[in-house]
Amino acid sequence: MTALRPLAPELAEKARFELNEVPHRMVDDLAALRSWIAKQPHLNPRTDDQFLVNFLRGCKYSLEKTKEKLDNYYTVKTAIPEFFDNRDPINETLRNYMSFGVNLPLPHTLDADGPRLMLVRMGAYDASKHSIIDVMKVCYMITDVLLVNDDTSIIAGHMVLVDLRGLTFACMSQFSPTFIKKMTSVIEAFPIRTKGIHFINPSSGFDALYKLFHGFLSKKIQDRIQVHESFEALHKFVPKKYLPEEYGGSGGRLEDIIADWSKTLIINRDFFAEDAKFRNDERKRPGKPKNASTLFGVDGSFRTLEFD
Repeated sequence: MTALRPLAPELAEKARFELNEVPHRMVDDLAALRSWIAKQPHLNPRTDDQFLVNFLRGCKYSLEKTKEKLDNYYTVKTAIPEFFDNRDPINETLRNYMSFGVNLPLPHTLDADGPRLMLVRMGAYDASKHSIIDVMKVCYMITDVLLVNDDTSIIAGHMVLVDLRGLTFACMSQFSPTFIKKMTSVIEAFPIRTKGIHFINPSSGFDALYKLFHGFLSKKIQDRIQVHESFEALHKFVPKKYLPEEYGGSGGRLEDIIADWSKTLIINRDFFAEDAKFRNDERKRPGKPKNASTLFGVDGSFRTLEFD
């Protein structure tokens, strides 16, 4: 019998009907995946039941897609060390970035079997003083915690709410095409489906930023993007009760949500230390190695986008 967390009834039903989960086949599914992993000399992943099942669920139990997703997950973690190395949540610099609350999973999901709501606040940090690299590092730390601990994220996916208030020229200047490609590559590597992206309060620089990102997004994601001029417009799609008080809702205060997630990351300190051990050895990959140079055309260092 597999060692898995029991699912809430609503999520168990969604997993069966939407993700093709057949509980009595899990042992065989996991055995097949582990058999493939054992034949990959470059791959050094976690292999506990829960972790591997999360990838199977995220790929709707397609073994071939799961192999590709799992390989890609560790490929990008290895190729983009600026995002995935030195992730100690008690580090003073990272704790400071955690306090900004740029990326926040909200406490309440959209219905019992609905997606996890993810609030992104790009204007929550001073881009003239702070690095987008560490901002994204904290974002992906949170996503990794959701990957291993949150069944809603895996089974129902994420609904992303992007608040553009406070988006500055300094922030936009930190995004280059290479950096955006890295970000979207990471998003695609996680076995978490994006069920929709809602932009709120578009600023004067939104069109430029959207054009930068748009070409790197899949057609499916592009079709799931909506733009709202106000919180009131958003409320037609996301009921107030799910949103923080600052967004006209009754779903808690931002400062409390930020504090809770800061504590959660610290509680998971051992997980991040262990995670650093699981990376690819691209020297052993059959065929051509995959690294920052082959994937992104750079040596792995971050370059800012210069505007005239």
